[in-house]
Amino acid sequence: MICAAVLGCERESAVCGNFRVTNPVIENDKDGSRFEQIPGDTILRAALRSGVGMSYECNSGGCGGCKFELLSGEVESLWPDAPGLGERDKKRGRRLACQCRAIGDVSIKAATAPEYIPPILPRRNKAVLTETAAITHDIRSFRFQSDSPAEFLAGQFAMLDLPGVHAARAYSMANLPNSAGIWEFHIRRVPHGKATSLLFDSLPLGLEIGIDGPYGMGYLRPESPRDLVCVAGGSGLAPMISIARGASAAGLFESQRLFFFYGAREPRDVCGDTMLTALPGFSDRIVYCPVVSSPDAAHWTGATGYVHEEVAKNLPNELSSYEFYFAGPAAMTQALQELLMVEHKVPFDQIHFDRFF
Repeated sequence: MICAAVLGCERESAVCGNFRVTNPVIENDKDGSRFEQIPGDTILRAALRSGVGMSYECNSGGCGGCKFELLSGEVESLWPDAPGLGERDKKRGRRLACQCRAIGDVSIKAATAPEYIPPILPRRNKAVLTETAAITHDIRSFRFQSDSPAEFLAGQFAMLDLPGVHAARAYSMANLPNSAGIWEFHIRRVPHGKATSLLFDSLPLGLEIGIDGPYGMGYLRPESPRDLVCVAGGSGLAPMISIARGASAAGLFESQRLFFFYGAREPRDVCGDTMLTALPGFSDRIVYCPVVSSPDAAHWTGATGYVHEEVAKNLPNELSSYEFYFAGPAAMTQALQELLMVEHKVPFDQIHFDRFF
């Protein structure tokens, strides 16, 4: 048996608990919690699968949100050079829970908080590829069918286990949860990327893959009465489209509006409008605002510049009056965080995102 245990936390805002693994039994109370790391799981995935709210963002080694300190026992590092771990972290003995597996019982010191407790516990699914379609020159939709229901919240992501790719890849769902077991992803080709080369060039229809999820904190909060703002860049389109579809299905556009910003590099990268026009209320309750950073003057007459700048210029009311969702490149999400939290003092609980790497 491979097990992981978590002890304490290192930030004042987090909820601390003592976690000690003995058997595949989960126990959570004010004195501690127990969870098992099943084969193939990292410490982070094992914690989340057991309902433990360990802090994280990308689940892929890029953000550093799941750092921990090893107190006892031994762990295996899957990606020692993951960018989410700086030299200072390494000198202090910190590791990434999303890139480590426990070898036997271990005790670690990690941050936990109630907001990270998964609203839907992630689970592993087997699914077959049933359909692909081009969205832009380098973004495609991939639709998979599983035998069990596709359970997730609008805006979340899953980890895809692809044949011949040694580590799972994180991709966001573009559709809505459904009992039919349909999982739809919008994936951007990464130059020389092993996973996207497989998906775009050689993954045949009918091939079975693994889908593990859901994960992510940038999901739709339908209880908010505020107008929505979605900001997407690149394949960050997928979770924002899912949120728009989720808001429509929840009837939010009967009383609220959605401002949907899409940041593209060139005019040929602009997308998302055809998916939004299919929703009731487009052009009335749904406003689409594409922004191009490197425009072709002969073919583009829309907004130019960086998408976060257009957000600041185009919203009709104070930014603190909106509910914000965004997904895209790390530079875009960083610029939006600074714009919203630092410049405009938007409350943190009105800002929802998952960083892409």
